[in-house]
Amino acid sequence: MKNSRQPTIGLEVHVELKTNSKMFCSCANDPLERHPNVNVCPICLGHPGTLPVINEEAVNKVIKTGLALNCEISEYSKFDRKNYFYPDLPKGYQTSQYQHPLVLGGVLRGVRITRVHLEEDTARSLHDAITNSSLIDFNRSGVPLMELVTEPDITSVQQARAFAEELQLILQYIGASDANMEKGQMRCEANVSIMQYDKESLDSEMASEPAKWGVDDIVARRVVQRSIHTPSGLRREENKDSLSNTRILGTKVEIKNLNSFRAVERAIEYEIKRQSELLEQGEKVVQETRGWDDGKQITFSQRSKESAHDYRYFPEPDLPPLEFSEEYINGLRTTIPELPEAKRKRFTEEYAIPEGLAETLVRERELASFWERVVSELKEWLPEKTKERDALKLAANYFTSDLLGLMKEKGISASELLVEPENYAELIKMIVEGEISSRVAKDVLRYMLEHGGDPSSIIESQGLWQVHDTAELEEIIKKVLHRSPAAISDYRNGKQNAIQFLVGQVMKETKGAANPEAIREILTKNL
Repeated sequence: MKNSRQPTIGLEVHVELKTNSKMFCSCANDPLERHPNVNVCPICLGHPGTLPVINEEAVNKVIKTGLALNCEISEYSKFDRKNYFYPDLPKGYQTSQYQHPLVLGGVLRGVRITRVHLEEDTARSLHDAITNSSLIDFNRSGVPLMELVTEPDITSVQQARAFAEELQLILQYIGASDANMEKGQMRCEANVSIMQYDKESLDSEMASEPAKWGVDDIVARRVVQRSIHTPSGLRREENKDSLSNTRILGTKVEIKNLNSFRAVERAIEYEIKRQSELLEQGEKVVQETRGWDDGKQITFSQRSKESAHDYRYFPEPDLPPLEFSEEYINGLRTTIPELPEAKRKRFTEEYAIPEGLAETLVRERELASFWERVVSELKEWLPEKTKERDALKLAANYFTSDLLGLMKEKGISASELLVEPENYAELIKMIVEGEISSRVAKDVLRYMLEHGGDPSSIIESQGLWQVHDTAELEEIIKKVLHRSPAAISDYRNGKQNAIQFLVGQVMKETKGAANPEAIREILTKNL
């Protein structure tokens, strides 16, 4: 019999919140501080007898995250003590949330969200291989840390990365966190298992009852029928109200502290391969916590996986429970800006721009602001709908192929851009109105990017206005033809490409200021 195996992935995402002070004290929350143990006090150092105070702004940011993800906001929430011992945890416990988190439910990119809760970050351990010693920097200890946990709905590395990237964007949009993974402001952990079922038995049932059962239902039915014979080490996830929601999941392995989207993909990919090979060989997958070695591109065993009861959670006695009114939650809802998905939809529908450009603008908010100001200027200058539509299409083309290309070539970020939106819009208008050629526009745009300035002044100073004087153009064409007898001969002998050479020579003579179609028409007449 052939067994079919499907990866089942859940994510736990830890995010350092963007607040002025730490979670339970007034010490600065400064991720840029490089001097160790500067932003510390008796509270975040875990001294006995100290009393924590809840950071209201951190609570607000978690609730805003929940609202942005269409989650359910708890009317009642409280903090708990999560007990475990580690050098970077000075109190011997972490103040976290367990039974009553701030946020429940929600969906992002088709992935269900279980909960979003608030806790404090640990200190940072610094290991010195030369002296074989470890030191602790407590600057990070007590920083507000939000944890988002998903359901095991993810089935591929691509889906896992897409979820994490979209979450990062949303957090940046609402100002909850800079979520910079390189700086440790956003860290992912992946729970990976392999879901198994007997493919031949499944195919047989599908064939015998095709009209009655869908794939998910048949898998569920089969699992329920033989649940007492479930192989050792497999987990069972069941919703008793719905047979089709029952699934059989493999043994879960947690991969800790993935600090880049690439690491998320590679670590999950490796773990799927590792677990699949173990199962193929008839071996069991051990429930454990594993780390990711970015240099060797492998996961490695760290410790056996703890369960909730191992942490001996109990209510935090030094912090009061939190209750939120509908008015308070609605007040926070009004502060949420337009979110990435809504912006994608608006840009593609309202401006009819390609999805690729829309995605670039969604991810680069300064460029998005630039684009919106360009559109506003074009609509004011070109009230005719036909010209406005042509101008928007042209603006998008030049934006993608020229402006972004020049920025990449020069290594210029949006914040360093010397091109003003109104000047870019004016340049597009000039092309639409036939005042300059495409060749001139490209040269002027490069000049604007390197030196700034408005296109009219640049074109005037360099004599680049489009030549509309037919007599003047005829004289230039006669000069070109006089010194190009070979091209004339080629054209008359049927080589049509020769005329393109002549057009290029005239364009060069006019510094690109002539209309190519007008040149071609006069050349054809003369030839």
